[in-house]
Amino acid sequence: MKKGYYKDHACEETFTCDVCGRTIKPDGASSDHRNHCPYCLSSKHLDIEPGDREADCGGVMEPIGVWVRKNGEWAIIHRCKTCGALSSNRIAADDNPMKLMSIAMKPIANPPFPLERIEEMSRMMDEEGKLGLD
Repeated sequence: MKKGYYKDHACEETFTCDVCGRTIKPDGASSDHRNHCPYCLSSKHLDIEPGDREADCGGVMEPIGVWVRKNGEWAIIHRCKTCGALSSNRIAADDNPMKLMSIAMKPIANPPFPLERIEEMSRMMDEEGKLGLD
């Protein structure tokens, strides 16, 4: 399809995921725009703006996180393994819930500090949750 076509048209193409190799069909997403694999949640760097097909990179977009939009809808944060570009894609109805939860829990399971610090800080807090450093 020509560049910009998907800005105004539904994506009805079947594709093969570059990461897990599964065949992905457009149905099941509950959206007109299937833009990532529902199994491994990976995508391909095709767009600069959603649907424009202006990106020349073509690298694998790996799912690195999730965030919750103000309406409560979840979205996947992807980072291109080739150029480092970041993008956000709403989740699809048939996305793997265990993969979504594992991505969401990654910062909790691997905090940027030793877990022993939580216990230490908890001991230092008073009943109101304030640190007794004074």
